Amino acid sequence: MRIRRQIPGILTTLFLCLMAAAARGEDNWPQWRGPAQNNVSDATGLPLTWSDSENIVWKTPLPSWSGGSPIIWGERVFVTSPSKSEAPAGDAGGKAGRDPGGPDLLLLCIAKTDGKILWERVLDTGNQFRQKQNDSSPSPVTDGQHVWAVTGTGAVVAFDMEGNPLWKKNLQQEYGVFGQMFGYASSPLLHEGKLIVQVLHGYTTDEPSYLVAFDALTGNVAWRVERWTDAENESPDAYTTPTLLHHDGITQVVVLGGDYVTGHDPQTGQEVWRAGVTNPRKITNCRIIASPVTADGMIYAPTRLKPVTALRAGGQGDITATHLAWQWNEFGGPDVPSPACDGRYFYMVEDRGAVTCLEAKTGAVVWGPERSARGTVSASPLLADGKLYFTNEDGVTTVLAAGPKFEVLATNEVPGVYVLSSMAVSGNRLFLRTATHLYCIGQ
Repeated sequence: MRIRRQIPGILTTLFLCLMAAAARGEDNWPQWRGPAQNNVSDATGLPLTWSDSENIVWKTPLPSWSGGSPIIWGERVFVTSPSKSEAPAGDAGGKAGRDPGGPDLLLLCIAKTDGKILWERVLDTGNQFRQKQNDSSPSPVTDGQHVWAVTGTGAVVAFDMEGNPLWKKNLQQEYGVFGQMFGYASSPLLHEGKLIVQVLHGYTTDEPSYLVAFDALTGNVAWRVERWTDAENESPDAYTTPTLLHHDGITQVVVLGGDYVTGHDPQTGQEVWRAGVTNPRKITNCRIIASPVTADGMIYAPTRLKPVTALRAGGQGDITATHLAWQWNEFGGPDVPSPACDGRYFYMVEDRGAVTCLEAKTGAVVWGPERSARGTVSASPLLADGKLYFTNEDGVTTVLAAGPKFEVLATNEVPGVYVLSSMAVSGNRLFLRTATHLYCIGQ
């Protein structure tokens, strides 16, 4: 009898521990585009509708506008931002007044429970307006014990979770001035103790593009490799973020830009494979903004609208012909928003709001392009809880049903125009960054 009484108690304890572990995993959004860098979340119970007064758990004023997206670990949310603008009040996003925000570039740590700002640190100074962005565009990354941030001025900075500085480097001082037309915007990648940063440029410099990996705890350079390209004029420039490819027990770093997709060994940075699929017409202004996505043995490479290319993983050397799965050359390809893919369906949002769903492995059209959002879309779409969320620059979020049927479920709006940031997820809440506030949205 004693054993019978104990077994339910043991099972209950085990169940609660497993549930707590699962909740902790879902609570963390450690980098731009989430744990798998594909803008997909397993979260459930996410809100369908909201406004400035409905389903808002809290909203926290931010010093200025930014393209940097929030990241989350445990009870902490991290965002980058310029300091408060010293210029007279004007357009919230700087679109009219060319106001980049204040001169300092900040990292803010915010309490997830109530939106209180726990600490604020200066990453660098010298913030500037960069056509559509400012120098706070790269999103930070965390492992739950440390947090790292990169700025458009070239600063690479590490802190512990309490905001104590660990180390600081500057890419431009170490390796030369950035040469992108629209400024630097790539977010860092964290993998097995290395912070990996890409610099793909060429429009205003003859310096080579490169990848560099820092020891995440010390800042010492683990490796640095140049990345060759024969792209011309503006085409060497890329504002993409590298992503990880896991296939057949091997992990590689996927880099997109300069007319090529390349795969690299994360331990050495050496190039393993290359595909020249992003600029078949060899136009000279094929800069790339949308980042690559990997899912279920596939690599997806957007470019400047089209083609969108899918490659099969597993190659070496030049895989342009041998590993091409499909290409999309029709209307509806993205320029700025990065696609989302769960391995079954591939979703892409064109900058003017047209959405397309393809079969991920074949490229066959499931539905679309469907024009379902008004205004310009720069934020990347989020796939979660059976829904596809995407927000335009005016703060209007369209919610579609995910899957094989096109259906608009809701349209939600909050004030604070010029939204460039992608949503983050933690538990059953969404985190949306506008030009003026960080919103925590939940039922």
